[in-house]
Amino acid sequence: MRIALIHYHLRRGGVTSVILNQARALIEGGDDALIITGVLNPDAPDLNQVLVEELRYDREQPLPPPEGQEQWLKDRGVVLAAAITRAMQAHWGREADIIHVHNPLLRKNTALLPALALLQERYGGLLLQNHDLAEDFRPDVYVGKEEYPANCHYAVINSRDYSFLHRSGLKTEGLHLLPNEVHPIKATPGLERKRYLYPVRGIQRKNLGEALLLSLFIPKGKTVAITLPPTMEKDFQIYNAWVNFARELGLPVEFNAGQDSSLEDLYGSAEGVISCSVKEGFGFSFLEPWTAGRAVLGRRIDYVCKDFESSGVRFNSLYSALNIPMVYISPSILREKMEYAMSSVYKSFGIVPPRHTINMLGNDLLSRDLVDFSRLDEKTQEGIIRVLDANKSVFRDIADVNPFLGELESWRPDEDLIEANRLHILDSYGRQTILELLRETYRSVLDTQVTHKISKSILLELYLDPLRLSLVGVGHD
Repeated sequence: MRIALIHYHLRRGGVTSVILNQARALIEGGDDALIITGVLNPDAPDLNQVLVEELRYDREQPLPPPEGQEQWLKDRGVVLAAAITRAMQAHWGREADIIHVHNPLLRKNTALLPALALLQERYGGLLLQNHDLAEDFRPDVYVGKEEYPANCHYAVINSRDYSFLHRSGLKTEGLHLLPNEVHPIKATPGLERKRYLYPVRGIQRKNLGEALLLSLFIPKGKTVAITLPPTMEKDFQIYNAWVNFARELGLPVEFNAGQDSSLEDLYGSAEGVISCSVKEGFGFSFLEPWTAGRAVLGRRIDYVCKDFESSGVRFNSLYSALNIPMVYISPSILREKMEYAMSSVYKSFGIVPPRHTINMLGNDLLSRDLVDFSRLDEKTQEGIIRVLDANKSVFRDIADVNPFLGELESWRPDEDLIEANRLHILDSYGRQTILELLRETYRSVLDTQVTHKISKSILLELYLDPLRLSLVGVGHD
């Protein structure tokens, strides 16, 4: 089978890892995989990569003319479709059997959807795999006016996205759940286990303030270690503020721990691995640590963890909320911030904020005695941590309403659970299992014609639940 895997770039990151893994699995299985991308990956010389610069992000493309932008965009779509076609023909002498496109519904390159419409019309065999959806509080990458491609196959990486896309109009025969392959990690043996590792790039939705809060409750002599800084300026400003804040309070937190240490050494020096993220697509951070012999503790993301639990993985050290008594927060100020954020999100999507929805958000907040720490903005989180660090009675009060905080001092990993989870993960998310799912999906694309389309308004309504609003989870990453 001839498969063209298409993405904007192959820079280091989660989606790139998935594409490289898919290509290697397909090639090992006897298929012919070609990666067509706007930026090549020099660390994957074993794979067939073709550079199509027209695939790069809009910000890396020539600026549009002041007039005639609609025709200019249409022309760009034609040029991009032709470039992709040339790449396939140069490699095979014909088009691919499957054109597998990653994250096409994000507005990263406005020529991509017009180009895909042309490719679909000429060749068929289109599979659109979505790792992230703009409707999930990411208005900065939302395709506003243009409809999403109809009558082609779609794939997603978690059951929640599958459910929402199905409820928005996609039929089950043209919608596929394609989880990611998980590669086992080897932890360096014999190192002192002195860290609670947070193996992430410190972007806003990773909720770093919560990691700092946890550092107040871990055993003396151990640290919380955040591996990498963000790359985008917006996130870097927030990250830098946390670095300075942790330094001011003398918190046992390491930043940039992964810049001078290998991943194997970081895992080898970890007592456990924490996650405080408020939003994930697939959720590697809930699976990979077990393969290295390290347990996961921290914040549960329900829609992600449920998928893994259905495969037999068990989580015994996760919490669903880190509750803060409202007496330590100004409810009126928090309500104002939340309502403003939700209204701004709606406006960014080009929607007039529904008054009843905004009222529901505010009324829900005022009816509560507790609020989840992850819903707070960074300044409010900072204030909570400052009071926790300085006031023992507040420390005890917050520990009382969050029993797991008090248990961190004596927490020990369950070695039997670690081994059981490791085996479940390798069985359910190993290369052979994922390859079989991928091939099954491709066969469906070739054998099953579908007539369906996504209702963008319904999809947006499903994701924009005001009761899910987190002030550290809004925006781009």
